[in-house]
Parts: sequence; C-alpha cells; structure tokens
Amino acid sequence: MILLPSGITAKAVIFDFDGVIVDTEPLHYAAFQRILEPLGLHFSWQEYVETFIGFDDRDAFRHAFSSKGMMLGHDDLLRLIEQKAAIFEEVIKSGVTPYPGVLELIFHLSAHKTPLAICSGALKSDISPILTMLGISECFDVIVTAEDVAASKPDPECYQLAFQRLLAAHDNSFSINATIAIEDTPAGISSAKAAGLIVCAVTNSYPADRLEQATFITDSLSALNMEM
Repeated sequence: MILLPSGITAKAVIFDFDGVIVDTEPLHYAAFQRILEPLGLHFSWQEYVETFIGFDDRDAFRHAFSSKGMMLGHDDLLRLIEQKAAIFEEVIKSGVTPYPGVLELIFHLSAHKTPLAICSGALKSDISPILTMLGISECFDVIVTAEDVAASKPDPECYQLAFQRLLAAHDNSFSINATIAIEDTPAGISSAKAAGLIVCAVTNSYPADRLEQATFITDSLSALNMEM
C-alpha cells in the first residue's frame, strides 16, 4: 500500500515517460525540426508545448501537415517516423537527464515490490536505450508505447492497456481505483482519468493551473513522499 497526499492510497503506479522520468521533450522537438524545417513545416517551441506535447509521433506529423493544409499518406508517415526515430537515437547518445527525485522514487517502489508500468506515446526504440542508461530497465513489469495502441493520448486506450497488462502480471492483486498514473500534460491527465486512474500531475512541462484535472499536483517527484 502506498500512502499519497491527502490520505489517498494506491497499490500500483504507471509512469508517463517523456516529461516525467526524463527531460527529453527538447530532444524530440529538435528531431522534429530537423525533418520538418526543409519541408517548410517547422513550428516554434511554444507551439510544441501548447499543441504537440502529448501527441505520439504519428499524430504530431499528421498535425504538422494538416495545419498547413498538406496531405500525408500512410507510407510517407511511416518513413517520417523512422527518420525521426533515427535522429532521436543519435541525439540521446550524448546522455539524458532524469528529473529530480524520479530515480529514487522508482528504485524505492521497485524495492518494495510495487507493480510498476510505463505508459508513453513515444516509440519503444526511444524509451529502451534511456531506461538502460538510467539503470531502471528491470524496475518495470509493463511498458506500453505508441506501437501498442491505435490512438494517442488523450484517448484512454494506452492507460487501459497498461493497467490490464500490469494487473495480469500481478495476478489481479489490485484494482483500477488503487492505481496511480504520474503525468505532466493535460492530454496525459485526460487519458489516465478516462481510464479510471488516480492521477498525480508534476509541473515539469506545464504550470499547475493547466493541470487542474489531476487528482493532485506536485512541483517535483522529489517532494512526493510515498510511505509504504
């Protein structure tokens, strides 16, 4: 049992990845720009924060094209996703920075046998190398990525799937209303809430007033004291 702020209790935790575990959003933004700039489809960092964070790569490219009135076929979309994944893989070789307190939290929960999952709109190829770099690959029982679902956040499909797989991995030992999602975006919060989860929002990407749909909000996971 995990004791959370305001007396909330939970038995399992599902982490978002980008913006919660690691500060990779600037790296994703840079990778998108390297592809889209030559096509005249580049966008500002502010546009990325306001619109694109929370999208998976599929929806990000679709939106970039549709916002300029341009068509994007399925084959071209797959090619762009592959190009962006290759650029991102190269960029992260120089290292990534975890957010304060997150590694300590993950190790603490894992050591206490807490069921843990990742639910992300990123590709598995984006996530796996970073988990290895940080030494936390073995902490997670389940990882759900963009390849596993048809629709990105705020659609609840990814959190529903992450919960179902985590529950199966632990012999149905907890309920959905005893499962917490840790998120950093309005789209992610909407996705997790629609799936029936408790939601902790961390203000890594947005100010607290943009995250008010969450069950509770924290400025840093280092301030989140989970009593076992």
